Amino acid sequence: MSVNMIPLCDPDMSQAELDAVMEVLQSAHVSSGEAVEAFEEAFATYLGRKFAVSVSSGTMGLMLTLDAYGIGPGAEVIASPHSFREIAHAIAIRGAFPIFADIDYWAGTLVPEKAERKISEKTRAILVSNVNGHPAQWTEFREIAQRHKLILIEDSSEAIGSTYKDALVGTFGDCSIFDFSQPGPLVCGQGGMVVTDDIDVAMALRRYRSHRLEERASVVVGGAPAYNGGMSNISAALGLAQLQRLELILAKRKRAEYWYYDYVKSFEGIKDPFIAPDVTEAHWFLYTVHLGTRFSRSSRDAIIDDLKKEEVEAAAYSMPLHLQPLYFELGYRKTDFLVTEKVADRAVVLPFHAHLTEDQIAFIVGSMKDASINIGAGAEITL
Repeated sequence: MSVNMIPLCDPDMSQAELDAVMEVLQSAHVSSGEAVEAFEEAFATYLGRKFAVSVSSGTMGLMLTLDAYGIGPGAEVIASPHSFREIAHAIAIRGAFPIFADIDYWAGTLVPEKAERKISEKTRAILVSNVNGHPAQWTEFREIAQRHKLILIEDSSEAIGSTYKDALVGTFGDCSIFDFSQPGPLVCGQGGMVVTDDIDVAMALRRYRSHRLEERASVVVGGAPAYNGGMSNISAALGLAQLQRLELILAKRKRAEYWYYDYVKSFEGIKDPFIAPDVTEAHWFLYTVHLGTRFSRSSRDAIIDDLKKEEVEAAAYSMPLHLQPLYFELGYRKTDFLVTEKVADRAVVLPFHAHLTEDQIAFIVGSMKDASINIGAGAEITL
């Protein structure tokens, strides 16, 4: 990447993060230890949840969650085929069958009614994602889960800090999963967190994640061989420092969001991110815009290429899961989820991070407008 390229993401790091990592590097415990425990405790406190279990990634977090609830081969899990960070892959990896349902065009989140229609006698859980920082319809999903006696799993890997009816994301699922890799606001290199209020589930998550340090000398495997899917002390120290600065980081990203809104609203060819009535705060994972109906997937790709020539990193938001080879083998085909496919063809993510300036955002939106003119006239934003 050129040194002049405006990157899609750029983590907000300060001296506090550098000091925290240096302290661990100078200690006797780099792999695991007090920093991991401190990060878990602080994260549980931040959300008001009883337990937080650190993991190596969001995908690992979902795998451990499925194991904790005994969900594996023969079971079905309702999920969305629409995602930037594909946490849902863990369902198939674990041997369960992902049953996809379509999304809301504007919010990008799973539609409760469509998800409920997919429930069968084999369904054990619903995985609901707060897509790109936009919370799902949690009141409806909790009612569905209770009505059908299903486990409700919340994927908040893209939405830390967002609120639904004034409650933080991460507080709605029986288990809620976070991921701390780029391009989110809280970045610790690689890692994630699973939060829950169920002590039995928390104990199972820890048991499947990794053996305790004092167990490593044992030659006895026991009944639960661990994945060795924990977080290092280095990552935890970095994550804890980021968590302590999270409010400031989100405020700086919100400033960039306001600048985007000012420049995007004058551009008829694209639509800025949507916020549903019950969403009281949305902290975007990336700044996602929807192209007009006259733009095809190929023209979307051409716009991304034009932006790259102007040294602006951009990308398609989603490659629908059901169109990927693994899910073709499971029987899914094109046109199975038309809304997801329409959104995937038209959604473009633009650079979004705390270091963007107003001049850079003006340049990004102006470059995209020029690129769209090169491809074809802007269109009304409709279905």
